[in-house]
Amino acid sequence: MAKKHKITCLKTSDLLKIYHETNKSESKKASPHLEKLLVKRPMRSLSGIVNVSVLTKPYPCPGKCIFCPTQKNIPKSYLAKEPAVQRAILNKFNPYQQVWMRLLSLKETGHPIDKVELRIIGGTWSYYPKRYQEWFMAQCHKACNDFPLKRVPAQSTKLNFVKLQRQNEKAKCRLVGIAIETRPDYINSKEIKWMRSLGITKAELGVQSIDNKVLNLNQRGHGVKEIIEATHLLKDAGFKVSYQMMPGLYGSNVKKDLAVFKEIFTNPDFKPDYLKIYPLALVKNTKLYNLYQQGKFKPYSEKELTKLLVEIKKLIPHWVRVERVIRDIPSGDIVEGGSKILNLREVALAEMAKQGISCQCVRCREVKENYDAKEKLYLFKETYEASAGQEIFLSFENKSRTKLYALLRLRLPQSSVAAEIPLIFPALKEAAIIRELHTYGQMAQINNLKNHKGAQHKGLGKKLLQEAEKITKESSYKKTCAKQRRSTCAEQRRSIAVISAIGVRPYYRKLFFKLKDTYMVKNLK
Repeated sequence: MAKKHKITCLKTSDLLKIYHETNKSESKKASPHLEKLLVKRPMRSLSGIVNVSVLTKPYPCPGKCIFCPTQKNIPKSYLAKEPAVQRAILNKFNPYQQVWMRLLSLKETGHPIDKVELRIIGGTWSYYPKRYQEWFMAQCHKACNDFPLKRVPAQSTKLNFVKLQRQNEKAKCRLVGIAIETRPDYINSKEIKWMRSLGITKAELGVQSIDNKVLNLNQRGHGVKEIIEATHLLKDAGFKVSYQMMPGLYGSNVKKDLAVFKEIFTNPDFKPDYLKIYPLALVKNTKLYNLYQQGKFKPYSEKELTKLLVEIKKLIPHWVRVERVIRDIPSGDIVEGGSKILNLREVALAEMAKQGISCQCVRCREVKENYDAKEKLYLFKETYEASAGQEIFLSFENKSRTKLYALLRLRLPQSSVAAEIPLIFPALKEAAIIRELHTYGQMAQINNLKNHKGAQHKGLGKKLLQEAEKITKESSYKKTCAKQRRSTCAEQRRSIAVISAIGVRPYYRKLFFKLKDTYMVKNLK
């Protein structure tokens, strides 16, 4: 008679833990090749950072959008079965617990967690009470500062936020970027000043469309004018700007949607740095679903949506990063008739490959795990007008521009129109602004750089900074002459400023930048 044997299948995290403990106890040298094989979903740290999404508590939304779902005890526009929402519910929407749980999950699946990009989701961040915002952000900082030595969520609402920010400069898990979701009509100079005090470096604007008729039909509550103004203010303050776009809205069609994307890439009033394409997902508990039941609305088919996305991808400039092309909405929540393709990016890229073309966006060209220390790199420079200023996109890439190693976004604001921001932040007066500096590939661990075999910490960032300083010194801006107030004269820019995240400040201090008005600033005179 055959004996019955119980077979136990270990999780990847368990295998990694056993592997590390064995190496430590037996003083063995870790095998990078074996460790690489054990890492779960390696893409999560192949852009040089790890993303940690944290959901805010359910709170009333100022919007009345007809496509947004509403579920009890869930922030508007989000659904209970989405992965990030599930984590938030499990942790009772506590930001400290959410951050800690995500960091632990990433660490246990083999990812370095030294450089964290925090993404705060949950609707219109700018609409939440300021006191809650500061507490929420303080809890996120504390979780990063505490990990992995202790796990003590602070109950007090009187956390010393400035002290927590300073501590994060030397923490194990450093915040190298903080992004929030908000509406264009909630962005003004006062809000921007508040955002900077919280350490925010990137704004995801819920744009959805730049067609006023479509925006009105979908009851967005704002128009194109507010989108243009918000984009301009954010860029002059150095923020990275991401547009969340929604093809397939009520009142639109494939032709209109394609025209919208052409417009945002060519019209200087727009030109976002990042893009999230969230095709409309028709779900219940929305006003749009009622129109669908009445036969007044029909969602795009999977064929239509795939074809549209391919055409959009063809339009993407080198300086835009397409972060996502679909929301994490479970297919079971989507009404029959709408697209349920969850790997829409892969489907679109496969179709493009059939046509012999490739996407030129930043994400599709990142070096990822394909770093080659012997590969010759070239410095590329692209200049374009955007939001009444000049944008200069610098990058280190291979000759064919199929592998992007590092990039820098430099902005030269025009003083004649950028009057508001220098009044709020005197440090930005007569300054060029670095809105982003990023080296891609496998993340380097801050305290273990000698064993790193990726592109980070190889001097690429410093070289891009040197080029940016050179361009800044050669640039000029117009100012009103003291003697003849009606005329203008050209003046050289005196400094260069970086919208540095908290955890990156030590890097810039080594390069003679100083903290002023929440920016890292270097005097060039």
